[in-house]
Amino acid sequence: MFRSIKVQAAIAATICLAGLFYLAPSLTDNLPSFWKEHLTKEKIHLGLDLRGGTHLVLEVDTDKAVESTLERAANNLKETLMENKVRFRSLERKKDKISIELYEGVSAAVLDNILREHYPDLEVASSETASGKETASLRFKVKRTTELKKLAVEQSLETIRNRVDQFGVSEPEIIPEGIDRIIVQLPGIKDTARAKNLIGKTAMLEFKIVDDEHSLDEALKGNVPEGDTLIYGSGGSGGEADRRASVPYLVKNKALLTGDSLESAQVKIGDRFGDSYIAIKFNSQGATDFERITSENVKKRLAIVLDGKVHSAPVIQERIAGGQASITGSFTMDEAKDLAIVLRAGALPAPVNILEERTVGPSLGQDSIDKGIWSVFIGAMLVIVFMAIYYNLSGLVADAALLLNIIILLGTLAAFRATLTIPGIAGIVLTIGMAVDANVLIFERIREELRGGKTVRAAVEAGYSRAFATVLDSHVTTLIAALFLFQFGTGPIKGFAVTLSIGIVVSLFTAFYATRIVFDFFVLNKKIKRLSI
Repeated sequence: MFRSIKVQAAIAATICLAGLFYLAPSLTDNLPSFWKEHLTKEKIHLGLDLRGGTHLVLEVDTDKAVESTLERAANNLKETLMENKVRFRSLERKKDKISIELYEGVSAAVLDNILREHYPDLEVASSETASGKETASLRFKVKRTTELKKLAVEQSLETIRNRVDQFGVSEPEIIPEGIDRIIVQLPGIKDTARAKNLIGKTAMLEFKIVDDEHSLDEALKGNVPEGDTLIYGSGGSGGEADRRASVPYLVKNKALLTGDSLESAQVKIGDRFGDSYIAIKFNSQGATDFERITSENVKKRLAIVLDGKVHSAPVIQERIAGGQASITGSFTMDEAKDLAIVLRAGALPAPVNILEERTVGPSLGQDSIDKGIWSVFIGAMLVIVFMAIYYNLSGLVADAALLLNIIILLGTLAAFRATLTIPGIAGIVLTIGMAVDANVLIFERIREELRGGKTVRAAVEAGYSRAFATVLDSHVTTLIAALFLFQFGTGPIKGFAVTLSIGIVVSLFTAFYATRIVFDFFVLNKKIKRLSI
């Protein structure tokens, strides 16, 4: 029996030491060099409400993602129809549908065959025959639309995460919420405007040829040639006045190259005036395409369009090999750095709208930490004093189990890289109460058995066995509620649920395993005749 107690004590000690091991980096920075080099350095992650920073709730415009994909499908469908010599009067995307008008004599069955063979995700929403002309409205199938919306959120999440990582934010939290929302928490970030611009910029980079053959003045009057579009951008040589300038460009609709072909984007300083610009390098396929585009369009202007705005439109003087180009403009250094980040991280598949924005100052965060620590300390001390006075030496055993509970709980938070928030501190305080409540139930059962005339050994055995069902029932129901809070709650509620869930499991361990070892040692090994309870 004594050997069994020693084994149980060794297990409990191992768990306690493991908690201290993971908790050590959070307690002190003066760890030995070998520890810093080879062992865990993870501290307890503090939530935004404790560290300070920026909290954003973003909504992904998934409808725009569907429309963007549908636009590409419409352009591809045009080329397919022309390749198959199917004559049509017009074909254009209108919101979430493609409107197509066929020439007289062209059967709708021909269009159905092409859709079935080349575009299985498209279906005919409606069709009409009038005066021998076929008109049809196409749309994505419901399954494909759902897939595109889900993919848009997933891609947006990954793109935003890449941008934030390159921005240099330590321990950011970027998580999905609901169907189309993303929570972004940036600890330590004070420049909210810059963070929002970095995260929310669509960063759709396109290279288009400027149409200098048609009249820009006529286009401004509304006579835009077919296949062209008007895009505005900055003109001139830079400066503050240039930043406010809005210069129109008549450009071809078709993008000859997009940001998908980029390999890298770096901030550079100009040799002459010290202006910042972004040097871009294409991947192997992009370099080949860029060389072909420049060789076919010598003496034409190539508009560099970012998020629907022309940043520059240089004249192609000769074929450009090597796959390198630059984006110039009146950038500040921070603007150039942020633009390079979003270009490297890739374009968002859909615009994101900022629904909620909160900023927590570091001083408020430190004040919250101080108050939270004091609340845990005062609550724990009151409980410790009460247990020691009311239950004598047995109360001290419960107090030791309580300290063990807190050590294991905090160590588990550090080990699993969970985030501690203000509601999480409230969960720790509640855990302290539940841990003590379990011991109170056990001790009161033992007291009843002793008053009934049972021996110390029999009273301890009965006290633990009879209290187990009651304590387990209350802990399991609370754990289920905590898990539901974690699954369906938002950030602060999840913080509360995390510490409460861990605390409940640890509380069961300390109440029925750790304290039982102490009682068994004195009752079975020391064979005490009287219990101080």
